[in-house]
This record gives sequence, structure tokens and C-alpha cells, in this order.
Amino acid sequence: MASDPEALRQEIDLRDRALRDAHHLIEDLRREVEERRAEADALRRVGEATGSVFDLEDMLRVTVDVAIRVTGTDSCQIYLLDKKTNELVLRAADATGQSMIGVIRLKVGEGVTGWAARERKPIAITRDATQDHRFKYFPQIHEEQYQSILSVPLLYRKQILGVVNVRTRDPHEYTKHQMRLLSGIAGQVAGAIEKARRARHLERTAVHLHHLSEVSQAIMSNVYLDDMLSMFVDMTAKTMGYKICTVMLVDHQTQELVIKATQSPNPEYTRKPAPKVGESIAGRAVREGRVITVADVKKHADYRFPDIAERAGLTSLACVPLMFKGNVLGVLNCYTEKVHEFSKEELAILQALGAQAALAIQTARLMLKSAVIQEMHHRVKNNLQQIASLVRLQMHFGHHTSVETAMGDTLSRILAIAAVHELLLRDDLDSVSVTRLAEQILVGTKQSVVPPGKCIHTEVTGPELRLPLSHATTLALVLNELVQNAVEHGFRELDAGRILIDVADHNGTVTLTVTNDGAPLPAGFDPARTDRLGLRIVSDLVRGTLNGTFEMTSDDGIVARVTFPAP
Repeated sequence: MASDPEALRQEIDLRDRALRDAHHLIEDLRREVEERRAEADALRRVGEATGSVFDLEDMLRVTVDVAIRVTGTDSCQIYLLDKKTNELVLRAADATGQSMIGVIRLKVGEGVTGWAARERKPIAITRDATQDHRFKYFPQIHEEQYQSILSVPLLYRKQILGVVNVRTRDPHEYTKHQMRLLSGIAGQVAGAIEKARRARHLERTAVHLHHLSEVSQAIMSNVYLDDMLSMFVDMTAKTMGYKICTVMLVDHQTQELVIKATQSPNPEYTRKPAPKVGESIAGRAVREGRVITVADVKKHADYRFPDIAERAGLTSLACVPLMFKGNVLGVLNCYTEKVHEFSKEELAILQALGAQAALAIQTARLMLKSAVIQEMHHRVKNNLQQIASLVRLQMHFGHHTSVETAMGDTLSRILAIAAVHELLLRDDLDSVSVTRLAEQILVGTKQSVVPPGKCIHTEVTGPELRLPLSHATTLALVLNELVQNAVEHGFRELDAGRILIDVADHNGTVTLTVTNDGAPLPAGFDPARTDRLGLRIVSDLVRGTLNGTFEMTSDDGIVARVTFPAP
């Protein structure tokens, strides 16, 4: 019987222990439930905070405050990854680090924060955090005050977006609850950051597509090439936020890139020498048929005019070739005032704009050539009437020794007008290059007028100056008469010499100078009173058609100078 009470006590003890264990288990479960409830409540607050704030900086600032409260720590910092530099940049902090936001940067793997980003897992240091071998000290954020640190990476679909840190001033053993809680916060923040980035990307894409539509409609509605290109560069710069946009078209005759439209008010920029295809950054973009970007043109070896860029305030550059059916028509140059990285989406928009511009350019050229063909019979009729008038003058006032001489003069005038039409049909625009016209007339004169045995060197100097067809036709006749007059009278007794044609444009006034080193003019020579038919034709055409002036002197060689306002 004595053993029965002993067994009973043992059984009671076992039941008491079981009850105590069950009580402890219940307490543990209750604490777990409370912690989970607290975590859920904290994450709900973080979710509400991140969901109610649309600006990324505001969202991060709210997250810092919430993280400190729910984890019971003293300080919080959030670093975000800058993918361009592979650096973690401080983007949000409590009061102790506010002044260093955007300033403090860490390479991935550098410091405790960088280690957490590189390893993509949390790291907790309970005491003497500044003594850890991975620690990097920043006195600006008073890190000597803190003993412990918990760093948790911001991960979205296994991609590192940044790191969130919490710290305590006293040594602190971070519980699983705190680590789970901060990891949950990190996950929510990472998701919110990615959503914000996607929202900004969609917004930029929508804006760019809207701009593309606006620019496309504007340029396709204008059939005049110069007006269309001016509108194109203005709208592209305005809608994309660039400082300067410029369109340069390929001159297939000289293989140069000529500025056709720009917003730059700087004459130094607009008058810089035209680069050859393959030269400079724009020339390479045309030759290679691909987009080329430069972070800072002032520091790039291939940029030819860094001093002009410095004075004009130009920094980053995107050169976008204007392509139509595989042919590069020119290039769109987009400059920014500050260093700018052109995103893939941005370059895609610029390429789409370039394709639209190329199509509009080609359409304008085709329409222009169609109009030229339709009006060609009218122009030819006018030219024939002009030639007929010159022939009548020749019949009444000309003093030719033979029919051959008269026919030769008439033929040279016809060829001078033909040279204008040849250049017009060979060129891409509705204007004619004066320098190229002068070169053709010199070549034609040497072939048809200069007798065998005479050696006359010819040269054309001056900038690229273009004139519309009506002015170019008149100027061709003027040049033809002046060059022929120089050969017939200046080098009648000489076997060698030089004829120079210089083209200049001074603030809208065109000056054409024909100089030869032949026989000097007679004393008191006045081209307005001479009986030379060619000079009378020049005087009448300059005054009557070009509304200009004509003079001849023999101070330093024989100089014939024609001046008229640019159309």
C-alpha cells in the first residue's frame, strides 16, 4: 500500500510537468502569435505608407520613420543601387543622416551595407559595429554613436535594388522577430521601388510616344523642306528637353554634312566648317549608319570644336542617322546642357523621330522635284526668251568678225543657263550652290573659249552659298560674261594668267568678285558706258534682275565686283 501513494505522487508530478510544458508552449505560441500580429500590423503600416505616397523620396522617408518605430531601433538608413555606377547611394535617413542624402556612396561589397548587397542576405552585428572588418566609417552620419547594426538587402525577383539598415546606440541582440520584420519591410520597399520605377518608365514612354505623334504629324503636314526641318528641330528639343537640336544633311557632291536647321542662336556654332562623312562624331554616325552617344563632347577626341561647345553650353550628344530605305540622308544631333545618359527608350524614340524626318525629307524632295518638272516648261520658256533677248541685243549692238564668233557667244550663254539646271537636277534641294556653279562655268569657258596654247589657272573661293533658281540663272549669265570678257580682253595678248572667283556673304549682302591678272583696263574705263556687249548685259542683269551694283577696277589686277541683296 505504501508504494501506491508514491506512484500517485509520481503520476501527479508527471502531469504537473506536462501542464507546465503545455503552459510554456501556449505562452510561446501566444508570443509567436503576438509577434506575427505585430509583424502583420507593422507591414500593414509600411504597406499603407508606401502605397499612399507616389513620390519615391517621400515613400523612402516615410519608410525610415516606420522602420524605426516597428523595430524599436534608434536609426535607419536606406541605400538604393545606382546601376550605372554600381554604387549604393544613401537616399533616405533619419535626422542624423539627412544632410548626407545623395552624397554618401558605397561600392557593392564595400562596408557592411555593401556586403549585404553583394551577398544578398541580412547581416547583424550586435556590438562594436565600427570594429567589424567589413565596416566603413562615415563621420558625417555620426556612426561612432551606434553599437549594433542590422543590414537587410532590398531584393525584387532576386535582383538587388538596395539595402535598409537599422542601428541601436547600445549593444543589441537582434531577435528573429526583428530580422523577419525588417526583411518584410525590405520586401515591401523593394516591391514599391520597382513599381515606382515601372510607373515612371510607363509615364516616360507615354510622354515620348505622345511627343513622337505630335512631331510626326507636324513634320508630315509641311511640304516645304526648310520649314519642316526648322519645325522638326524646335519640336524635338522642346518635347525631349534638349538644349539644342540640329539637322545636318549629306551633300552628295562634296560628301559633307551641311547644317540645314538648328535652334542655336550662336553664329559661331552655325558657321563652323562642315565635316566630311566619316569625320567627327556626326560623320561617323552617318558613315556607320548607327546612333552614337557621347557623355561630354568637350572631352571627346573626335569632337572638332570643343571650344565652341564650351561657349555654347553643350555637353552630352546623341547623333541619330536619318535613314530612308537603307540610305542615310543626314543626322539629327541632340545636345544637352548637363551630362546626360540617353536611355534605350529615349534613343528608340529619337530613332523613330529620325525615321519620320527622313521620310518627310524624302517626301518633300519628291514633291519638290515633281513641282520642278511641272514648272520646267515654264522655266525653259523663260530661259529661251532670255536667250532670244540676248541674241537680239547681239544682233543690234554686237560687232563680231564672223558668224562663228557670234554663235560661240550665244552657245556659251546657253551653256551657262544649262549649268544651272544641271546642278538643280543633280542637287537635293530647290537651290543651287554658287561656288559649284562658278566652277562649272570656269570649266566650260576653258573648254570652249580659251584658245589652245594658253594656260589660264582658275580658282573659286568662298563659303557654301545657295541661291534659288531665278537668281542662280541670272548669276550664271553674269559670271559667264565676266569670265569670257576676262579671257577675250585680259588675255588676248598673254599666254598665261589667272582668274579667281570669290563668293562672300556679309550680313545678307552677297558679293561676287571676279579677278584676273591680264591686261589692265584703259584709263577712265566705265563699264556703264562701254560698248562691250557682254559688260552691258552684266550691268543690265545686275541692276534690273538682282537689284544690285556692278563695278570694275584695275587697282590690283582687273577686278569685277557684283553686289546684291541675298534673296
